[in-house]
Order: sequence, then C-alpha cells, then structure tokens
Amino acid sequence: MALHQGSLAILENNVGVSDAVLLDPVSEDAFIENLRLRYQHNQIYTYIGTVVVSVNPYKTTPLYTPNIIEEYRSRNIYELPPHIYAITDEAYRSMRDRHLDQCIIISGESGAGKTEASKVIMQYVAEVSGKGENIDTVKEQLLQSNPVLEAFGNAKTNKNDNSSRFGKYMDIEFDFKGDPIGGVITNYLLEKSRVAAQMPGERNFHIFYQLLQGAKLSTLDSLKLTREINDYNFLKGGVLGDVATMNDQENYDTVMHGMEVIGFTSGEVTSLFQLIASILKLGNIDFSHRSNDDGTDGCDLSNTAALDDAAELLGCSSENLTLALTQRTVEVRGERVKRDLSVNDGLYARDALCKALYSRMFSWLVARINDSIKVTSGSRTEVMGVLDIYGFEVFEQNSFEQFIINYCNEKLQQIFIELTLKEEQEEYIKEGIEWIHIEYFNNAVICDLIEKSNIGILALLDEECLRPGNATDLTFLEKLNQACQSHPHYESKALKKCQNDKTLSHGTFRLKHYAGNVTYKVDGFLDKNNDLLFRHLSQAMYQCKHCLMKGLFPEGNPSQKSLKRPATAGSQFKISVTELMKNLLSKNPNYIRCIKPNNVKAADNFDESLVRFQVRYLGLMENVRVKRAGYAFRQLYLQFLYRYKMLAGPTWPRWAGKPQEGVKILMQVQGVPEDEYAFGKTKLFIRNPKTLFDMEEKRRQHMHVLATKIQCVYKGWKQRTLYLLMKRSQVIISARFRGYWGQKVYKKTKAATLILQCFARGWKARALLRKLKREKLEIESANVIRKFYLGWKVRKEYQPRFRKIAGPKISRFFVIVLRKKFLLDLKRNLPSRSPISTEWPECPKRFLGASDQLRVMYHAWRCRKYRRKFSEAEKYKMKEKLMASELFKDKKEGYAKTVPMPFKGDYQDLLANPKWKKLQSQMPQDSHVVFADVVQKIHRANGKAVEQLLVMSTQNLILVEHHSMMIKYRIHITDISAMSVSPNPDKVIVFHLQKHDNGDGSCKKGDFVFVCEHTIELVAKACLLIQNLKDTLPEVHIAPMLKAHFGKSEVQLSFKNGLTENIPGGVKVVRKKHTMDVLYNSPSQQTSSGS
Repeated sequence: MALHQGSLAILENNVGVSDAVLLDPVSEDAFIENLRLRYQHNQIYTYIGTVVVSVNPYKTTPLYTPNIIEEYRSRNIYELPPHIYAITDEAYRSMRDRHLDQCIIISGESGAGKTEASKVIMQYVAEVSGKGENIDTVKEQLLQSNPVLEAFGNAKTNKNDNSSRFGKYMDIEFDFKGDPIGGVITNYLLEKSRVAAQMPGERNFHIFYQLLQGAKLSTLDSLKLTREINDYNFLKGGVLGDVATMNDQENYDTVMHGMEVIGFTSGEVTSLFQLIASILKLGNIDFSHRSNDDGTDGCDLSNTAALDDAAELLGCSSENLTLALTQRTVEVRGERVKRDLSVNDGLYARDALCKALYSRMFSWLVARINDSIKVTSGSRTEVMGVLDIYGFEVFEQNSFEQFIINYCNEKLQQIFIELTLKEEQEEYIKEGIEWIHIEYFNNAVICDLIEKSNIGILALLDEECLRPGNATDLTFLEKLNQACQSHPHYESKALKKCQNDKTLSHGTFRLKHYAGNVTYKVDGFLDKNNDLLFRHLSQAMYQCKHCLMKGLFPEGNPSQKSLKRPATAGSQFKISVTELMKNLLSKNPNYIRCIKPNNVKAADNFDESLVRFQVRYLGLMENVRVKRAGYAFRQLYLQFLYRYKMLAGPTWPRWAGKPQEGVKILMQVQGVPEDEYAFGKTKLFIRNPKTLFDMEEKRRQHMHVLATKIQCVYKGWKQRTLYLLMKRSQVIISARFRGYWGQKVYKKTKAATLILQCFARGWKARALLRKLKREKLEIESANVIRKFYLGWKVRKEYQPRFRKIAGPKISRFFVIVLRKKFLLDLKRNLPSRSPISTEWPECPKRFLGASDQLRVMYHAWRCRKYRRKFSEAEKYKMKEKLMASELFKDKKEGYAKTVPMPFKGDYQDLLANPKWKKLQSQMPQDSHVVFADVVQKIHRANGKAVEQLLVMSTQNLILVEHHSMMIKYRIHITDISAMSVSPNPDKVIVFHLQKHDNGDGSCKKGDFVFVCEHTIELVAKACLLIQNLKDTLPEVHIAPMLKAHFGKSEVQLSFKNGLTENIPGGVKVVRKKHTMDVLYNSPSQQTSSGS
C-alpha cells in the first residue's frame, strides 16, 4: 500500500502540538498556551481528535487557495496540518463512498468566524465535487445563497461586523457520484428585535444600508427612499457611517447577482424591497398624545407623509393603516369593541408590526431559496448538513434571547459529549479493545431543568403566559422560585440559599450552565415569549394589495377566524431544537469549534482570559479528556510501521511480513511496556502521548544517522558519476579533435584543387563562348537581311491596294476605342443622384454633343427617381412650387426668397378655431382649406386697406371678417378669370372676376385688390385649383402697370417706390379717379428704416 510522502505531517513542521489529545500534561493552561503559540505563527487550526478548533485570525491568510484544496483532496485527516478542508474532505468521502449521511456542526460565539467557516466548507465541496452544466448551476445557487441570507440575516454588532443574527442549518444533497443536486435551508430564531432598536455602536440588518447605498436613484425614488441614513428612525440608533470591513455598494451588487443566480424574478425582488422600504417608513411614524372625552388616553399620528408612503408601498389606504396603528378591536362577550391606543401602545403596535413584517419576510425568503435549490428528482440522495448556530452568550444583562440561545447550546453540548463517547466506544468495540468507562459532566440535568414537561422553565413560562388574570414577569419569577428552589443548578435572590449573595439582584435568576453561571433578568420574558401581534394588525396586513401579504399574514383572513392561541416563541423554539437534535443524531457528526481571540477584532492579538472563557463553555477540555481517557493515539499498522521502521533492525529497510507482526517487533525493540499499548484488528493504540513523543524523538535522532549514510552513498555515487563522465568526455573530445583536424586538412586540399579546376574550365569556357557569339552574330545578320528583303518584296506587291483601305479602317478603330473609353470613364465618374447637383465629368471635345445629351438624360432619370419617392401630398406641393417657378422666376422681385420656404397654406390654423368649425359645418363644400391668411383688402372707392381673413378652399374664394367669422364674400374659383401682380417687391395681387349675366353680387362690384404676405403662394395655389376645375390655366399678368375693373369703370394701378410711413403690409394705396397709386418700400429701404 503506497503512502503519501506527507504521511503523519501533523507531527512535523508544526509549532506546538497539532492534536491537543497528545498534550502532556493535559491542563487548561497547557491547552490555551498551545493555541496561543500556534496562533502567533498563523497556524489557526488545531485538532482534538477529529474535532477542529479554529481561532479567528482577523486577517487574510493564504490557507484557502485552489492549490491547498488540491493538497487536501482525498487525503487522510492526519496526513497534513490541521485544516477545515481536512475534516470536510473526510466527511465528504465518508458520505460518497460509505453512503453515511454527514453533518458539520460549527459553534462559537459571535465574531469567532462561524460564517466564514461555513463558506470555506461550501467552497471546498464545490471544488472537489464533479463538474457539468447542471451541477455547476446547483453549486452556484448553493454558494450564492450565503450572501443573500447574510444581507437579510446578518448585522454589525459590537463583537462582529458581520454577525449572524439567526441560526442556519443547511442540508446539501448529493447523488450517488458525490455531485451536489440541491439542498434545504432551515433557519432558527431571527433576532427581529434588532429591526426596531439597536445597541450603541451596532447597526440594523445589512440589507437596509445596502439598499440605500447601492440601489439606483430611480429605484429609491420608486420606493420613496433617499440615501440619507439619518432620515430613518430605525437606522439612527446604530452606527451612521460606513463600516471599514465592508462596502455596502459592492455588497448590494453581490446580493442582486445572488438573487438572479438563485432564480428570483424582478417582481419578487421589487416586492422584497417594497417591504423593506415600508418598514423604514413605518419607523418614521410618530405618535402624539390625545385625551378622549371619556377620560381614556388616545394617540394621533404626527407624520402623515411617512404613513402615506408606507400605505402606498403596502398597497392599502392611509385611513386603514392609521386605524390599525391607533385603535384596537377587542371582543367582549361576543361583541367587537374598538378602543384607542395610548402613545406607548401605539409605539408597541408599530414596532411589533415592523418586527413581524421583517421576520415573516425572512422566513419567506428562506422558503423561496429552498424552492430554487430543492432536489427535483426522486432518486436516493446522500446528505451533508452544515450547522452554523449562535454560541453561548453571557452579557451584563441577559434576557429571553440569551436564555433561548444558551438552551440551544446546552442541547448541542449534550449531543456533542454523547456522540463523542459513542464514537470512541464504537472504535474500541470495532478494534476489539476493552472499553474503559469515561467519567464526564452530563449536562442533561440542566436541559431537563429548562425543557422538561410541566416543571421545566419553558413549561412554566408558557403556563404563566396562558394564565388568566394579571400575569407579569415577577409572578413568573415567583413560580420559578417555588418549582425550582431545590434544584442545584437554579439560584434566585428569593431563595434562602442565595439571600446573602450580593451578585444576585431582585427580578433575576441564575442558571449554572455547563459553560458557567449566567444571570437572567426576567423583565420582558412574558412579552417576548408571547410574541403576539394584535389581530387587527394582521387583518389590516391581510387586506393589503401587496402580493406577499396574504402569505405572510394568513391569520388575518376573516373567513378563517380561529380563537386558538398561537404557539409561544419558547415552545416553537423547543420544537425546532428537538427536530434539529433528531436530525443531527441521524447523521455522522463532525465538529468545528470557533474561538474569538480578542474583542477588538484585531490581528495578532490573543486575549487569554477571553479564550479561556470560550474554551470552558465550548467544553474543549472535556473533549480532550474523553479522547485521552482511553488511548491518546491510534494509527493503522502499515502507516505506523512505515514511519518508525528505522528504529528496529529487523524492520529496516523493509518488512516482508504482516504489518502487525512488524509493529510488535518494533515496540519490543523500543522497550515500551505492554500496558502502554494495545493491538486492535487494524490499528495500534498508544495510551500515553509521552510514549509517542519518545519514539518521535528517537526517530528524529535516527534520521540524522540515516541522513549521514545517505550522504555517504550519495557523495560516492556523485564522484564516480563525475569520473565516468569526465572519462567519456575526454574520449569524445579526442575523437572530435582528430576528426576536426582531418576535416581541416581535407578541406584545404579540396579548396586548392577546386581553384585550379575553376581556372582551367574558365579558360576553355571563354574560348567556346567567343566562338558561339561569332556564330550567333552571323546568323542574326543573315536573318535581318532576309527580313528586310521579304518586307521590301511584299510592300512592292501590295502597296497600291493598302493605301486605299488601311486609313479609314484605322481611323474607325481609333474612334471606336475613344468612344468606348469615354463611355467607360463616364460610367465610373457619374455624379451624385441629387437633382440639384450640377457636377458633370469633363469629356473630349469630340464627344461634347453626346455628353450634353447624356447629361440631360441622366438628370431626367435621377429627377424621375427622386419624384417617385414622393407621396401624393408632397407631389402636389412640388407642383405648387413648380407653378410658382413657371409664373414668377426672373419676373417678380423677391421670388428667390420664397423658393426654400415651404408653402404652409393654412397660416391661421383654422382647423383648431372653434368659430371656423361652426362656420364650416354650414358649408361642407368648403371643408378642405387650401390657403388661409389675414390680408389687407383695398377698398375700391378710396383705396383704404381693411384687414380680413382670406380663405381659399377647393371650390371657393371666401372673404371673412376674421374677428366675428362672418362671411363677407364667397366667389367660386372658376369665376376668377385672371390674376395680376407687379414685378416689384410689393405684395399686391388683383383677382379679375368674370361678369355673369345674372348679375351675381360678388362679381358685379368688379375685381378684388388684396395686399397679402404670401402673394406668390396664393397665386400658385389659385392657378392649380382653376386648372384642376377648368382644365386650363388662368392668365397671370406681371407688369409694372395693372388694370382693374371696379363696377363699370376701369382703374389703372401704378407702383411707386418711396413709402416713408410704417404701414401694415408695407403698402399704401391712393385712389385718384381712374388711377390708384401703390406706394411701397423696397427691401433696401425697409432695412435702413428698421436699423
């Protein structure tokens, strides 16, 4: 059987004693000194048999790298120095290979490193188990459940910056290959009182600060929160600043990532944050005193803003929440009576509601995580449990929480001793060693004092809570004094045996725990044990629209009214602890005992008194004594023989017989008394550690002798090897030199021979070359003479015919080539497809005509492509622009400025004018407005201008009084025979109307003269409408002198530049019999006048 070279390494390269079972002498001082010595050399782990004692280093140590994990993988627990990896690997392999369910129990006080130890265990299991997509997903979910639960269940305390304020037991389930496939988490006794109040220097649960510091502002706004911690009463009482050992922003991102990996939906995360925000808002609600008319005390809420925010987050009305916090419904003889709460009662109701909200939300969170990580297949699984639970607590003032926690530690200590003894007994029986009874302190008497039915402290507490009448904490203490006065582990000031004890005060009792005496103050025992939430608060929460409320407060359902009193906190915890004990007893236990070296959380600081207290309450010395009561050391025969075989001649260097016989000979040669050791079936048992240490010292001394022999043999082998190497080297060097010298002489002779050969061959080659060159020159000369002769002969024969046809053919060829080149160059250099682009590539003069035609064709093609992109409305607008261009381009001054301006048409936004809508309903034929603007209508008689609204529809030209929306004139578009404008920058337009025989009133008065800001647009639109209706364009006169018919007379309009007045429209008309003078300002004059 091959052994690792690191076998029994705990006995080497270590400071102090790695296994406390081997301490000599066995005393508490020696044990603590051994821990201190190892701690100072960064060896934070020590064994007590298979129990690991871990001292928190309060600094980062290189003990958890992948290389170290690989070192401990599949190794015997004693092969390497003590480590959590070793006990985890032992438990994992026992579960996987022997199908034994395992549990790892981590205990110690707050700040001792229990949470970190559980993380190390999870890390190791994740690394050594199998790989695969589904397996990696399960691993990641199990690992990410830690930061999520830490955020909601951990808080900064005076002893620990990341203290678990709840107990956690996780069962990790594996398949037959040892791969994790799921798990189940059970939580115990969350410290919900921390939600409403914290001790000085402590903080609330981490999630409150992580949410405020890490969430986006948009998220905080939706939750009605701000980043200021001072804004919330529930957070003011603790540490307001950041904690040096943690970053709330980074931890928030880690929690969000963990929730995403576990499978939380965005809606579930939002629901959780809404509950957290509502707790903060409820904590900001203040109560003011109010005296009722009947003489009773009442209260009012003074911070309604926080109340409204909390109600909105919970999904209920502010009125219902106000009533729930200020009134209480009581049933008296079947009738429901409402009574007001006092300020103290209101504060109690608010805090109770917040604590219940957080506690039930935490339980829902654990259930949700279990739903994601549970095993879905029905196959058989193996289980490894990890228990991370509170340590023994002793404060200056100990209350109900410490009583419950210490009760749990009593139970754990009870099964720890029982299972340790059981393990020892089973190993002795298995190896055939006579069992020796071990005396130990049995703390079952303390457990019975606390949990025994009817007469235990928990039973008496429940009885007092259920008793009708005026039950108080002091009446509970009196009952305890009566029931437990004769118990040796119970003390109280009221008992005769303790009346002179000045350390006991009234209202307290003392229990003698296995870890020491603890004095409990009974103040608050009944309230904390009842843990009651007013029924009307539960009903109010059940009625909230928040998606989690009905599940968190099922007792608030009116249809399921029950008068049964809920179980007390003590009885619930007793049941949970009983189930936990059954679960642990069904598995093979492994222990990690965590110790906090100091209270200041500093590295390299070992407080001996603090460590001594923890060693006592963890029962570590009892564990050492149990291990030492029989045989202190045991080891497999083969491993023991492998280590100590050099101490006896018959067993060195190798033993061919049975290992047990070799060990017998070894022990006889060493002269060890027979009563100091015993032979089991597979192991050797040594009673006294001194025997083992003596053998280890002899082995160390003998190793020097062996090392000297090894050095002798090695040095001789090394020198002989060096001699043989030098001899072979000399032979090789000689052979190489002779070969080198022969090669050098040969190469010199060969080089000289080659030179002579080169000169001889060169002389012959040059002579031959001269001869060949002469022959080649003669042949080339003959060919040239023959070529010229044949050419002369052919030219002489074909010369007459060649001159007639060769010229035209060559010319046509060159023309075709140039034409092709022109077209190919044009293809490569075509300009942009924009219709307004004027670029065109240059071309030879020969093809100017073709280039111009191609340019026109290309421009027409790209214009057509451009027009095809237009919608019908855009096409019509382009027609209007085209019409304006055809009518006014280079004919009217100011046209160029209108080209880039779009034609809006309706400049008065008539469709939004209610008066126009009413008027339009009376004339449906004019529903589509083409043009609308306020114009200056020129009076025919005196030339005065009047503002009126000109509307042009698809059928009529309408003149409207724009203030009253009364129609003045309606002229059909087809009645417009012509339009006249001047080439000047004035804005005058004349509409010439046809005269009808029926004497139409609108046409009878004659033509209309208007001053319009959009003259060009109006004329263009009118022309298109008339063309659409009459299929012919109307006449448009552009002349410096215009004529207009007013009734039966004809008037001539003349235009003059030189208006000095500032008149609306910039035009002034003066009527003189048969003439109208139109005075206007040129653009240059308008600019100068404006400046």
